[in-house]
Amino acid sequence: MNKKQILNEAKKVLTTELQGIKTIAKSFNDEFYNVVKAIYNCKGRTIITGIGKSGHIANKISATLTSTGTPSHFIHATEASHGDLGGITKKDVILAISNSGQSNELKGIINYSKRCNIPLLSISSNRKGILYQKSTHGIIYKKPIEACPNNLAPTSSTSMMLIIGDAIAVTLIKMKGFKKSHFGNFHPGGILGKDLVGVSEVMHKDTKLPLTYPNEKMSKILIQMTKKSFGCIGVINKNGNLIGIITDGDLRRNMDNKIINKTASDVMTKKPSTVDISTLVGEAINLMNNKKITSIFVCKKNKPIGIVHIHDLLRLST
Repeated sequence: MNKKQILNEAKKVLTTELQGIKTIAKSFNDEFYNVVKAIYNCKGRTIITGIGKSGHIANKISATLTSTGTPSHFIHATEASHGDLGGITKKDVILAISNSGQSNELKGIINYSKRCNIPLLSISSNRKGILYQKSTHGIIYKKPIEACPNNLAPTSSTSMMLIIGDAIAVTLIKMKGFKKSHFGNFHPGGILGKDLVGVSEVMHKDTKLPLTYPNEKMSKILIQMTKKSFGCIGVINKNGNLIGIITDGDLRRNMDNKIINKTASDVMTKKPSTVDISTLVGEAINLMNNKKITSIFVCKKNKPIGIVHIHDLLRLST
């Protein structure tokens, strides 16, 4: 195949899979609702199972659920019949995934769910298949044309399964009120986890805070700015509220032979950008990059309780 043929083949795959994906909306019906509610109300874990390519998709969906606040565990359908059924409790729900809904390897886990009265949920394309027929609640999607030229290798179907699984997971995130801070608890490693650390964990506070008052002379402020080494100083009123900031840029804009006799209120920039104590490192970096600033105060009800420098955040995120 030449370059043009290869690229055309790739585009055919995309077109074919999109045709199947566009039909998924019809699967978001009462049965989808029932599946989501069953998982939401589950007091144990969501056991997800499948075989072959469906098993790989099941494993991914399980990982997504677990990392977003819904305890889940993947069990390979074949291994289930060789002892792994012992890992399923009566508090759990089972979500089985199969394109045909007729895989023999699923019979063991289907029978076990019925014998132990464990809710059986399913995702498949076959309303007449044994899996759907035995399910407590089942999501049915329209059997697609596979992108494989022989219409055999699971391609379009696995993409559809994955999207349905993502839809379940994201819906549960909303239902459980799962926030970025919770996500960070489950992802402490890697760049993602570091970006989800709160600024409160890296900020400088107490005596390290560079603060002054509106009537303070610049002669004293220059000394304090140099000593604190943040390239700025916050200006607070008598109530402790942050009303302004003096940066290196403000100094350059006001630099003349009279600057040391000026007061903080003469030089400061009013209403400086700040972050809340609940702000995450990733959010703070984005804000500081957009504002083109190198330091930012962390405030609680407009009172500065900390300060972070861009270098503090970048060291954490690398």
